[in-house]
Amino acid sequence: MNTPPITKGPDSVARNIGFSFAVNMTSAAFSAVLVFYLIRSLGPHGYGVFSLAMSIGLLVLLPANLGIANATARFMAELRHDRAAVHGIVVDALRLKLLASTFFCLVLAALAAPIADLYDDPALTWPIRILSLAIFGQGMLQLYDQIFEAEGKLALYLRVITVESAIELFASVGLVFAGFGVSGAMAGRAGAYLFAAGFGFLVIARTFGIAPRTIHRGHGNVRRIGGYASALVVIDGAFTLFSRIDVLLIGAIIGTVAVGEFEGAMRLVTMTTYAGAAVASGVGPRVARGGDGPNTALFDSALRRLMALQGVFIAPFLVWAEPLSKIALGPDYTEAHDVVRVLTPFVFLLAISPVLARGVTYMGEARLRVPIAIGTLLINLFIDLLLLSKIGIVAGAIGTDVAYTLYVAAHLLICRRLIGTRLRPLARTFGSVLFASTCMAAILLAFGTGDIGLVPVLIGGVIGAVVY
Repeated sequence: MNTPPITKGPDSVARNIGFSFAVNMTSAAFSAVLVFYLIRSLGPHGYGVFSLAMSIGLLVLLPANLGIANATARFMAELRHDRAAVHGIVVDALRLKLLASTFFCLVLAALAAPIADLYDDPALTWPIRILSLAIFGQGMLQLYDQIFEAEGKLALYLRVITVESAIELFASVGLVFAGFGVSGAMAGRAGAYLFAAGFGFLVIARTFGIAPRTIHRGHGNVRRIGGYASALVVIDGAFTLFSRIDVLLIGAIIGTVAVGEFEGAMRLVTMTTYAGAAVASGVGPRVARGGDGPNTALFDSALRRLMALQGVFIAPFLVWAEPLSKIALGPDYTEAHDVVRVLTPFVFLLAISPVLARGVTYMGEARLRVPIAIGTLLINLFIDLLLLSKIGIVAGAIGTDVAYTLYVAAHLLICRRLIGTRLRPLARTFGSVLFASTCMAAILLAFGTGDIGLVPVLIGGVIGAVVY
């Protein structure tokens, strides 16, 4: 078939960052309501079962992706001016993703009972089976996200994620309220992702002129995508394990209730990641080695601005870890505030790490990230095994901080070597952030550090942010 050209080019960097931020905030808004409803409604044990099932599902989502999404985005960005080539890459990526997602969805469903037996918790069985359907849809949405990012059309993906987030919220809350518990929460998630996968496919097909009946026809890009994806799947695997290893080990060594405590704290701190992810989506494709070449000045500026922006969270998580945890998670999560406080360095690094990692991937040097990702996982694993049984769930936070600091530092050095990222301006910005955070912390301390309530937190937070 003849591929109809896309007459309008990619949106500007600022517009794509704006729409990426809108995507993240839309997802975050619905997710925040749902997560904190589940945390309070299911309690530490029920939410622990939910979190453990989700962590197991993420380990399956990784091979279901096989690095296809990021590899597709890299080649699309490099060949953005060749519309026929881009069309062929998208079609072949969709074919690969459909096959991989279907296979691993079936594998997870079949292994649900043995996995539940492994954790000696039969309550895991049906949540995992239902989650397998969500994994299929979630894997497809990962590909859609990267396709629209590389195409510079994140406004289109905003429609898809809004549909998914809204359906997941209302379906999950309704099913849990009706008494279906963890399985109800999983069913709401599965239904939302399956519907969004179908809707997103229609948007992709219309955008790139793809007839669904011709999706089975190859365009000769499978080896190209698979070759680059082979490095990315190792990176994604190690990083996914890094992000889930704490929960998996806490569940095995301490118990399901401890999983709920740790994951509740982790959910609270990761609500601050959206600015970095949005900027990475807009800036990442502009450092690809295509006809326009890597835009180093844009990349460096993005890092400095993100550091300044993310620094506003340092003082609240250090000084107000206890009141923030009680307000967000409720009084049952008694150990969460210690985890929140220890994770403060991780919170700061979450801003710039997506830009660094995405930048290296778009530069076509993903293989340089492989030893870094594996090393990050092993460091976190070692610290967890060494300390979990001695000091409890705080060990997971310590391992995350140490490993993630080395992960970011290594990526920064790669970017310095590949595109000349300047370290001295970043160091000056970091010094300014620390000074401003100290001033903000002094304001927050004046309001207290214990059970100070929502209104003082809001007032002190506004004043502290202005001082910062």
